[in-house]
Amino acid sequence: MSDVTISGIKSHEGELVTIKGWLANKRSSGKIIFLQIRDGSGFIQGVVVKNEVGEELFKVCDSLTQESSIIVIGLVRADSRAQSGYELSVVDLQLVSMSEDYPITNKEHGAEFLMDYRHLWLRSKSQYAILKIRAEITKSCRDFLDDRGFTLIESPIITPSTCEGTSDLFEIDYFGRSTYLSQTGQLYAEAAAMAFGKVYNFGPTFRAEKSKTRRHLNEFWMLEPEMAYCSHEESLKIQEDMITYVIQKVLENRKYELKLLGRDTSDLEKVKAPFARITYTDAIKMLQENGDDIKWGDDFGAPHEVYLSEQFDGKPVFVTNYPKECKAFYMQPDPDMPGTVKCADLLYPGFGEIIGGSERIYDLDLLLERLKEENLPEDIYSWYIDLRKYGSVPHSGFGLGIERMVTVVCGIDHIRESIPFARTLTRVTP
Repeated sequence: MSDVTISGIKSHEGELVTIKGWLANKRSSGKIIFLQIRDGSGFIQGVVVKNEVGEELFKVCDSLTQESSIIVIGLVRADSRAQSGYELSVVDLQLVSMSEDYPITNKEHGAEFLMDYRHLWLRSKSQYAILKIRAEITKSCRDFLDDRGFTLIESPIITPSTCEGTSDLFEIDYFGRSTYLSQTGQLYAEAAAMAFGKVYNFGPTFRAEKSKTRRHLNEFWMLEPEMAYCSHEESLKIQEDMITYVIQKVLENRKYELKLLGRDTSDLEKVKAPFARITYTDAIKMLQENGDDIKWGDDFGAPHEVYLSEQFDGKPVFVTNYPKECKAFYMQPDPDMPGTVKCADLLYPGFGEIIGGSERIYDLDLLLERLKEENLPEDIYSWYIDLRKYGSVPHSGFGLGIERMVTVVCGIDHIRESIPFARTLTRVTP
């Protein structure tokens, strides 16, 4: 008899095994008790038959409370009705620790209540599935880039300046000096790209936005590749190939978790490169024809992005060539479309932006001009300016919001469930 995990139980059919875990739920039917057991790798039903285990063990199983920790010995049987495809005929059980009254019951709870108990809500089937899919997404992103010669370069979280040129910054006292929690690792990734060619940053980023939408967090994770000698067009190809790859890996490797969520994967199966494309100018016309009073030069809000994302037969769409006033100072102007920059936002159907990217300015004089136009101090960006003095080359990059990717792949309503412990305008606990 061996210790096994629920995720690996299929290779032990017909064997007596030991599972160390917790009681997720329990129901009784006369002389039979059904235990929903979880062990961190999955969920399985354990069947306790009174006539087979005896009076004493049956009483122990009947007394178990939700989330009690248990060690279960049982015979593995195939069961096509079970989500895991198997169930356990219990022959013995050891109580490790009896749980007190568990606050999250089977009744309906409000979102704020569940977020108050996030440290426990993580144990539920849906939240377990979401975060296992999140792990698959981050692994697949990194595998995609690692296999293509990218080098991981971690950017600092404490920075002296803003990248995006906004005021949505968390200011901190750094030994008497004002610094900020990073909005992005992009500028540092650009420096690393000049050393390694192709790099990516992966880490937490922070925005002090007073937003309560279903798409925003104040702390979130970004994957940010930067590529030397890479045009904007080449960057778009990498983006659509990566998104296609990641979704395919989730479909291949996380069938069980998608099933736990009840996820209809038909929209995910449609995601294949190449993606649709539309210019910002044409997108404005499309919105105006739909009765919106938006004007050229306005930035898109969430409703605009959602509407646009739903117009391309279920395919993600790149919106390209935004006005330079809508975008950050470092984006390369497009000489073929005056007044715009070589950039794109990738909109996912029914959600909106999940990636933003551009070709970066590589000419020193143009960069200095843009810094001046944005009233950004040259002294703080002196190291970034150096990149244009010493071997500057055309280069491009993009940023993928991991939580947004998790949200669309899992098909959940609110981004707060896509991260283990969400930080929002009103929440810093648990």
